[in-house]
Amino acid sequence: MRKLLALGSALGLLAHNVYETRAGVGLVFEPYLGRRGAYAHWGVYFPLALAAALGEGRWARRLTAFSAGVGVAGVAVHFRAWPWSLHGGLPMLDEAEGLSDAQLPAYNAVLWFWLICSAATLPAASRPDARRFAIFGLLNYPILLASARHHFKWAKEQAEREPERWSPALLEG
Repeated sequence: MRKLLALGSALGLLAHNVYETRAGVGLVFEPYLGRRGAYAHWGVYFPLALAAALGEGRWARRLTAFSAGVGVAGVAVHFRAWPWSLHGGLPMLDEAEGLSDAQLPAYNAVLWFWLICSAATLPAASRPDARRFAIFGLLNYPILLASARHHFKWAKEQAEREPERWSPALLEG
């Protein structure tokens, strides 16, 4: 079960990044690394995270714990940075990152999948060698929040320069 949840956490992050990129709002860390650099970063990280989720040993536990912590922090960033409301008792984003209203239900589903898998993976990080990596992942929250705020400002600027490459929702309002 641990491996399945860790795999879900890694796939949740992948789904999040793919969804945002396909929606035309950019890739996480793209403002800092450029599109190719961000692809290279995630092209290295995702296979490692997937291998760790399915692997054994200290390195696998540590990377899985870190990824789970980052997953919880990453989803929390979205609910801090964007307006949300309760829908059937669950918090759902009402807007986010230049996504259209039609895109938000699927995006919320991706975020909830990522959060549930990541949060459920954290107890497996209870071994001392993994616990500090989970905490380090969680402590990325303020960095991820600042990065997300910068990313959205940057994405709006990019949309003004090259509207054909970016989500039209970035130009609204």
